[in-house]
Amino acid sequence: MRFNKKQKRSPLHGFLASVLLFVVIVAFFVIGISVVGKGTTKRQQEALENAVTRCITECYAEEGRYPESVIYLIENYGLRFNEDRFYVDYRVSGSNVRPEFTVVCQEDE
Repeated sequence: MRFNKKQKRSPLHGFLASVLLFVVIVAFFVIGISVVGKGTTKRQQEALENAVTRCITECYAEEGRYPESVIYLIENYGLRFNEDRFYVDYRVSGSNVRPEFTVVCQEDE
C-alpha cells in the first residue's frame, strides 16, 4: 500500500465543486431575502391595522360618531398608507356602531 500511486483529481472536479458551492450560497441568500421581505410586509400590515383603529377611535372621541369611510380618515385624520400595496376593506353598520375593517396585502410575494 505504501507504494501505490494516488489518483489525481481532475481540475474539472474542483471547478464543479466550486460552482455547486456558489449555487448553494446564492440559493440561501435568495431564500433569506424572501423570508425577511414577508416579515416586513406582515409588520407593515399590522402597523396599518393599528393606525386605522387609532384613527377610528380618535374620530369617535372628537366627533361623537364613527367615520363613514377610509377616505374620511385619510382626509381628516391623517391616515396614510401605500394604496398600491394595501387595501382596507371598511364596513359600516351605523353611525353609532364601530365599523369593521380588514387590511389586505395586494402584492403577491
